[in-house]
Amino acid sequence: SSNRRPLGDRMKSESFSNESPQQDYFPPEYYTVRPELKQSVMEAIQENMSDLEDTFKNINEQAPSHIHAGEVVLTYGRSITIEQFLKAAAAKKRNIQVVICEGAPNFSGHTMAANLAKAGIDTVVVNDAAIFALMARVNKVLLPVHAMLANGGMVSPSGCNMVALAAKENAVPVAAITGMFKLCPMYPHEGQDTLNDLLSPSAVMDYAEMSNPLVSQVELVNPLHDYIEPQLVSMYITNIGGFQPSYVYRLLPEYYHVDDWEPFE
Repeated sequence: SSNRRPLGDRMKSESFSNESPQQDYFPPEYYTVRPELKQSVMEAIQENMSDLEDTFKNINEQAPSHIHAGEVVLTYGRSITIEQFLKAAAAKKRNIQVVICEGAPNFSGHTMAANLAKAGIDTVVVNDAAIFALMARVNKVLLPVHAMLANGGMVSPSGCNMVALAAKENAVPVAAITGMFKLCPMYPHEGQDTLNDLLSPSAVMDYAEMSNPLVSQVELVNPLHDYIEPQLVSMYITNIGGFQPSYVYRLLPEYYHVDDWEPFE
């Protein structure tokens, strides 16, 4: 008759009626009422905010202990943390000379040099290729940090690994200036590819030059960062004090839950 539904619709209805309602399973802890949870989370957020606000202040207070009068300090590119650190040392009457590698291809070192010169600091900008030749005259190297890794190594702007290798060859101490919020539970299992990215080679060479048959056979790699091994770093200067790279592993449980960083080992 006309009141009968098509066979396909009846079979679909019967199949849905036979299905049992889906029940999601959650562990018992999910149903536990924790009235103090909101307050604990708010306190943790406030503590992190206070640490971030005081990062520069706590780092700069250590400048007189690490920067001495008459020293030649070398740094690479521009880092606001290192810039504030050197200005704090100059404010304590530390007469120093700062050698800044220009940091090609973005040449951020020029901006860094201009800012330090305005603060009355004797500043010299050098080509990146001159790093090894100048390293014998340098007393200390200050490097910026993009991420502090669990093994004590660090990820820094591209070009910093070259500086660290030259410093090791000339027995010049390397200090990394950073806040503890850059501590990362990752291990450098991928070597130079750890937390790295490849940028367009157009910053290094114009596309028009690729029309040259010889140049067209060249593979151009423009990495954003460098991985620096822990044995190339003498000390980390942070907002909680200075320590050697071997001590970073002890700091992981203080900043990360064990379930967060153990999977990275």
